[in-house]
Amino acid sequence: MTLTPDIIELATEIIDTLRQRGETLSTAESLTAGSLSSAIVTIAGASDVFVGGITAYRDDIKISHLHIDPMVIAKHSSMSEEVSVAMAQGALKSFNTTWAIATTGVAGPNPVDGHPVGAVWVAIVGPVSQTIELSLSGERESVRNAATASAIATFARILRDRS
Repeated sequence: MTLTPDIIELATEIIDTLRQRGETLSTAESLTAGSLSSAIVTIAGASDVFVGGITAYRDDIKISHLHIDPMVIAKHSSMSEEVSVAMAQGALKSFNTTWAIATTGVAGPNPVDGHPVGAVWVAIVGPVSQTIELSLSGERESVRNAATASAIATFARILRDRS
């Protein structure tokens, strides 16, 4: 992922804010496949607040490493709000962090289980929790990049609103 100046600025703001507050962050990623974690750790000093992340691309990893109830996946599908929240909660518990961000959805090139390309869920869990549903267009890489950028921008806004 090529980081735009805006994303670098927001990631820097996130790192600085979390450091000032003594808070920590973890990630659980599916369709972004580590690009969210990568964007965060691009910033010098990220290790002060970023604890770690899990790229859980397959359902069996979501179940075994993020401790998601298989029935949640069976009932709602991996590309759902419910699974994005469960992923974030799993990361929060696994890494014992203040905050966790999770991403799931369909990057393409084909729809999956009735979900169109560009259908994305981002969940942020912590002192304030929020989910966002995205309907993105474009090729696989642009969907992944836009999901990463949206997750970072949303989390930065949440942190600003808590000040």
